[in-house]
Amino acid sequence: MKKIFLLTAVLTMVCHAAFADEGMWLPYSLNNRNLAEMQALGCKLTARQIFDFNQPSIKDAIVQFGGGCTGELISPEGLLLTNHHCGLSFVQKHSSVEHDYLTDGFWAQSKDQELPNAGLSVLFLSKVEDVTTSILDSVSAETPESERNQYIARSINRLAKARKGDRNVTIEIVPFYSGNQYILFEYDEYRDVRLVCCPPWGIGKYGADTDNWTWPRHKGDFNIFRVYTAPDGSPAEYSKDNVPMKSKHYLPVNIKGVEQGDYAMVLGYPGSTDRYSTSYTVKNVIEEKGPAIIACRTTKLDNYRKHMDADQSVFIKYASKQAGVSNYWKYFIGQVKQLQRNHVYERRREQERQFMEWADATTDRKAEYVGIFDGIKKKWGILNEIEKSFVYHREAGWNGGEAISFSRRFIRLNQMFADKADKAAVKEAAAALQPAVDAFFKDYSAALDQDVTTALLNLFYKDIPANLLPGEILEAGRDNEGDFSKYVEKAFRKSIFTDREHMLAWLEKPKKLDKDPIFVLSKNIIDSYNTILARYIEAQELGNKGERLYMKGLMAMQSDRNFYPDANFTMRLTYGTVEPYDAADAVHYDYYTTMDGVMAKYIPGNWEFDIPKNVRDLYEAKDYGRYANEKGELVVNFITTNDITGGNSGSPVINGEGELIGLAFDGNWEAMSGDLSFENKVQRTICMDARYLLWCIEKVGRCDNIIKELTIIE
Repeated sequence: MKKIFLLTAVLTMVCHAAFADEGMWLPYSLNNRNLAEMQALGCKLTARQIFDFNQPSIKDAIVQFGGGCTGELISPEGLLLTNHHCGLSFVQKHSSVEHDYLTDGFWAQSKDQELPNAGLSVLFLSKVEDVTTSILDSVSAETPESERNQYIARSINRLAKARKGDRNVTIEIVPFYSGNQYILFEYDEYRDVRLVCCPPWGIGKYGADTDNWTWPRHKGDFNIFRVYTAPDGSPAEYSKDNVPMKSKHYLPVNIKGVEQGDYAMVLGYPGSTDRYSTSYTVKNVIEEKGPAIIACRTTKLDNYRKHMDADQSVFIKYASKQAGVSNYWKYFIGQVKQLQRNHVYERRREQERQFMEWADATTDRKAEYVGIFDGIKKKWGILNEIEKSFVYHREAGWNGGEAISFSRRFIRLNQMFADKADKAAVKEAAAALQPAVDAFFKDYSAALDQDVTTALLNLFYKDIPANLLPGEILEAGRDNEGDFSKYVEKAFRKSIFTDREHMLAWLEKPKKLDKDPIFVLSKNIIDSYNTILARYIEAQELGNKGERLYMKGLMAMQSDRNFYPDANFTMRLTYGTVEPYDAADAVHYDYYTTMDGVMAKYIPGNWEFDIPKNVRDLYEAKDYGRYANEKGELVVNFITTNDITGGNSGSPVINGEGELIGLAFDGNWEAMSGDLSFENKVQRTICMDARYLLWCIEKVGRCDNIIKELTIIE
């Protein structure tokens, strides 16, 4: 295989000293300093045992799961572990009032009981290559930003298409260090992924919104799936003839338990961080973006809960949707609070002052970096003006009410009427929408959606200046004195997008949607959004060059630092240890929680803190089997100093021998600013203990078949 060289020697920068626990490292380019730190902490693996393309390694057990999470293989037959919240939407699709797998759990006690999941796939990384020269060969420092973006986009598309050819692989070319480097990733995609186990709500979602992003935690955040292949081992769509994957590598499960100071390593796909951004970014998040998202999602969640609490069938339909909205609702509440508490804005301002002092120290630097912040200031001047409206267009507008959001799927078909397409083509396009229509109405409550839409439009009209509002919302708000109740009620009554029978009748005889009130509103919001988007792009073009130069300058200024790139949903490795922390004055948190803590939070009938009866019975009997620690406790969760973010959900926590000791699922409240600034003293990764995982499988789910399939280290 061609040897891949990364620009680690050149692309090295940091805004403060890197500690062993900070850093989302590229596992294919670990340097000697990384390896020395890992070994000092207790890692006994070689770099090739962790990541190698020429022989099986831990890398081969790690997958991108469902386009937004991480998973890992834990058996020779493709058994795949991830978080409960990562697989929740697929469990929900299999659930009904008669078979409420969300509340009761699902446990396949043989392979023929495992459930297929349309639309679910996993990606295995098969190749990495630095393609910076190929991507940037048409641009220079003098290339205007708009032209630069076009050149790069064309180069990426051309190279990705050439590398893919007619092969059944996925190619991604991803920027690093604000576009100073480009890396190509090639993946094998497997589309037959079946549900094996899901714990009941009172385990997998225990603590729900109240406990989310906090420590101490007491949650069994896991689901188990299985990857299937064609009989010859190749990736394949679902077929009854497919067979369980023969795992190239899988993780043994260690149930010896963790102690303070133990080595912990996480491999996974962290989604996005912005650790090297300027103070202007931080200020925008605190004052504009964060509060806007919080306001919209609070409004949405309040209306979700009202309907979900009143009707179990609605709860089943909306459990996954509510979880998706609430996760980053609370995240932004915490992020805004901790950015302020940790003085991140002030620290960035000081860094920028030091940078300019460094840049002004020589003639060459002064020439290269003169006026570097002029464009950045202009960029954020525009963004600070439009950010709130930009967020509201998305959160309260075209992605707010479900009927509005769903109607966007019909824009292309409606355009066919304007283009005078023949009737057969229109009919074919309408028929192609049938599966989406079936999926939408299966999990839709018009009453809930009407309340959500009304509340969000009220908020939109009240909070956004008239010049930044969609025209339809501005006019309707003025006509109704800011109360959209009657407007929405009429729209829902007349639209095909809120009633399944009306929709099916339309699909039989499709016609223009230009008078459908939901479609008209949706189109108007999108047109308004595109107007604001044009200003957003203008702002980016004003500031991106300066931010790219700023990063280059930081690289030079901090050239002696061992550095890692921001997360961008590519495979990363982080390493640290199991540790407690001091959250605040006189507030000390231990490094693990137990089943006693689960029961201490128990509230019968409460959607967040109820516990299934069989779990309560097992607790009363102290039936923990071989999974109890030396004190007789069943450890539920523990914390480490690893550096993770969204996308790492479901990542394995691995000991120094390469064995699974836990499952990463969250971060802690005191470090919610972590995507913008790693907080060394308090940042922790919250993990489900492997012993609790196996206890749930064996004692709660009674899946001895799964236990027998695992390699367990005692």
